[in-house]
Amino acid sequence: MKFVQDASEFPIKEEYDYIIVGGGTTGCPLAATLSKKFSVLLIERGSEPSKYPSVLNEQQLLNVFTVEDDGKNPFNRFISEDGVENIRGRVLGGSSMINGGVYSRADPEFFRTQLGMQELDMEMVEKAYEWVEEAIVFKPSLNLWQGAFRRFLVEGGVEPDNGFDLRDDVGTKISGSIFDENGTRHGAVELLNKAQPTNLKVAVQAIVQRILFSGLSANGVLYSDSKGKLHTAYIRKEGEIIVSAGAIGSPQLLLLSGIGPKSYLSSLQLPVVLHQPHVGQSMMDYPRFGYVLAWPFPLSFTSSKVIGISQNKTFYFQSIASTTPLSIPPLFSIFPPNSTSLTTTSLATIGGKFSKVASTGSLRLNSSADAASNPIVRFNYYSHPADVAMCVKGVRKVGGFLKTQTVENIKTRDLEGNKTIQFVGLPLPGNLSDDSAVGEFCKKTVTLYWHYHGGCLVGKVVDGNYSVIGVKNLRVLDGSTFAVSPGSNPTATLMMLAR
Repeated sequence: MKFVQDASEFPIKEEYDYIIVGGGTTGCPLAATLSKKFSVLLIERGSEPSKYPSVLNEQQLLNVFTVEDDGKNPFNRFISEDGVENIRGRVLGGSSMINGGVYSRADPEFFRTQLGMQELDMEMVEKAYEWVEEAIVFKPSLNLWQGAFRRFLVEGGVEPDNGFDLRDDVGTKISGSIFDENGTRHGAVELLNKAQPTNLKVAVQAIVQRILFSGLSANGVLYSDSKGKLHTAYIRKEGEIIVSAGAIGSPQLLLLSGIGPKSYLSSLQLPVVLHQPHVGQSMMDYPRFGYVLAWPFPLSFTSSKVIGISQNKTFYFQSIASTTPLSIPPLFSIFPPNSTSLTTTSLATIGGKFSKVASTGSLRLNSSADAASNPIVRFNYYSHPADVAMCVKGVRKVGGFLKTQTVENIKTRDLEGNKTIQFVGLPLPGNLSDDSAVGEFCKKTVTLYWHYHGGCLVGKVVDGNYSVIGVKNLRVLDGSTFAVSPGSNPTATLMMLAR
């Protein structure tokens, strides 16, 4: 893409109709759309995906996480104050370039109740989804493991079998995938191919230090390039700045720019543009419940292709499988740390999340208030009893899957001839009717799908049109505005909403 350049090659000062901060899952389709009529600058802190070939290949998905985070990789690791390992994208295309590849639309209820979008034109929603899907979404083929997972979901009562379906309907389905039949990833970055190239400039290796204001009107951004040089980009009259830096980056940037709790910003000696107590609040994430199984026979690696959606859309179930790597990095929390000592051939995760969480947390700046560093985040996993109760029900459901005929057929025999399943890490409690034991299992096995959201909620920080309340020419559009995750996976809906 000729319009993509290293930020060090950009002028010290420029002017555009729109400036988009964050070239990720929402930033790319947003830039492509706006460039049809306006001049657009898209600013991304990472590099182009071509710099990291492993992110483009499904079979190398797990390998992406085996290298150290040295600040130059396509991902950014951070550990929340809860002590749980998290990850987010740092590459043009954002987290759509490092995720599991699942593409599934949102529950229609999401639009009616969660975004303040009662009047949203659902025909426009449909067309926007289709705009994304025609470019980067594929019908996946199922290997042996995904086929088996599909069967035991149906046998376990997650019915009906809906076949291939992009919608969020109750039952078991083959989801869409952004991996094609050759295992090549087609993330949000490819939506830039739909842009008007003469109207778009993309600056990579660029870190936005803060948004600039004239009174209560945003008028530009200050960003640094990889050599430390500062650049200023301004918006023209009637232009706007749109922050799409993700659920972690967007509230962080608003705080750095002086939009947040007055007393807190003053304590960090940051100039206060607008007292806004809700920025960085209501941070939410979905802990993944389930288990990891070890098999003595080889399973080809597969990202998630099949999704189970329980009655009332209470739970979403997915699975991945892999031949056991020689060394699974402890920071990659799909598999537990002690799985490195296994002598078995393959691992398979059976996991789920529930559709709503009651536990909320917050985000604040680190002591240096440095735009290049991760902020401090606490999600307070399972701090609300309702989440523990939901997990208990979910664990019982995934425990029931182990009693299906399909699982019975692939069990192995121990030395005494008994059919058995080998758990990796903490096994399921022996008595799944014991609420206390199952609740403790939930708390001890917190791993994630990295579907966090909140920090700039609609109705709190932004209005129904995603304009930041109290200032002009500034919007936020990404998962930070969501009060709930849209169905099984947020990627599809983030790209659709940007369109």
